[in-house]
Formats: sequence, C-alpha cells, structure tokens
Amino acid sequence: MDNKDTAHSHLLSFLNAIPPVDFCCVYGSTLHSTDSGKSTMVDYILGVSDPLQWHSENLKMNADHYASWMVLLGGAKLITNVADKLGVGVHFNPYVTWNNKMLKYGVVRMHDLIQDILNWESFYLSGRLQKPVNMLVDNLDIETINSVNLRAAVSAALLLLPPKFTEEDLYAKICSLSYMGDVRMLFAEDRSKVKKIVQGQFDLFQSMYKPFLEEYEGMKMVISCFPYLLISPHRGNCCKWIVAYQ
Repeated sequence: MDNKDTAHSHLLSFLNAIPPVDFCCVYGSTLHSTDSGKSTMVDYILGVSDPLQWHSENLKMNADHYASWMVLLGGAKLITNVADKLGVGVHFNPYVTWNNKMLKYGVVRMHDLIQDILNWESFYLSGRLQKPVNMLVDNLDIETINSVNLRAAVSAALLLLPPKFTEEDLYAKICSLSYMGDVRMLFAEDRSKVKKIVQGQFDLFQSMYKPFLEEYEGMKMVISCFPYLLISPHRGNCCKWIVAYQ
C-alpha cells in the first residue's frame, strides 16, 4: 500500500468511531501538497439525514467531542437548534483528539447541504466545495450535484475578472468568492491565504474546473491565448450568456 492509500485509509478509519454518515469529505491543509507534515489538523464535513438523531447517537459514543455546557444544558436538541437557528445549519466539534491526530468535524443535514450547493443559500458549504476536497463517502452523489456549484463559481469569477487573466487568476478568484465579506480576512487570516491555497493545489483546481473552462472556450465566451485567457470582446453579451446559462 502506497502513501496515498495509507493516508486515505487513515482518514476513513475515523468514520468507524462515529455514527454512520451519508456524506463525508476532508478539506483544508490536509490537501495542501506544500503543507505536508506541517499541520496535524484534519478537517471533516459530515452530511447526515437527521442531525438530531445523529448527535443523540454520537453523544453516547463521543460526548467528549462536544462542549460540556451544550451536553449538560440540552444535549442533541440544543446542539441541533443552535446550528439551525443561530448558525448556518452546521455544528462543528473542534479540537477533537483521535488516534494521535487533532481534528474538527462539522455536521450538516443533507437537505441543507444540497440546497446550499444548488442555490448558495448560505454560501458556507457551497463555498467550501468550490475548493478541492477529498470525498470519502458520497451516498447521494453530491459530487455530481456539486457540478452546478462549480459551474456557477466559474461564471461568477469570469464576471469579476478583467478581460485578460491567467488560469491561476481564475482559480484565485473562485477561491476568493467564499471569503468576500469575511471580516477575518481583514485582521485574523493570512492576506496571502488564497494565493497559497491555489498554488499549493493548482493541479486539483485544474482537474475540477478545466472541463467548464473548455466548455466556455467552445462557446467562444473565453478565448485561450497562452499563457492568458481572454473574455470574449463582446463582454456585455458574454456576461448575459453566462448568467442565462445557469
């Protein structure tokens, strides 16, 4: 078994310690080739059909994963209500120590995940899925559904980019979409975060978005002029096409 298979098996093994899920992906620094060995944090998104039931079962198995006050004051019902009514439908358990690794995992209702992917309702998980992730469980074919989200991300980026840009510029603009309006980018986050993400995962971004880019090139909405890409000279019509095509 090579290193890639070993890493994949290790990521999957955590799922044996929690109740079953319908969707699971790993994201963040775990996927950065340039960060290999620099970070021990592993980030999971878990999709489940019924968060209340799932948290009830997980509290029996892993009560120490949760904030003690949430366990004492309301348990699964409080955890679910806080996520749904005060948050964006996702409950995160951070700083979980498992198998000599530090990890965090967010739990979301599958219906909410799909609606965000299709409609950008909160642009929280849809923004996350516009960046490379490693899908470990996909019972409802979220990977296919997410193609709607990826196409929309390309369209939005093309509308925001100047007439002449590079492929890296495109991926950086896509990556930055979910950070727009995030006040953390003003003082708490690394100002070069987007650039580091794109350069560290360029091949992954390319495998995600190249088919859509080629499609737009075929429609003469984008013109390839290596090493640059050009928006169609009829920029106004191009913008209308992009929006109408969604």
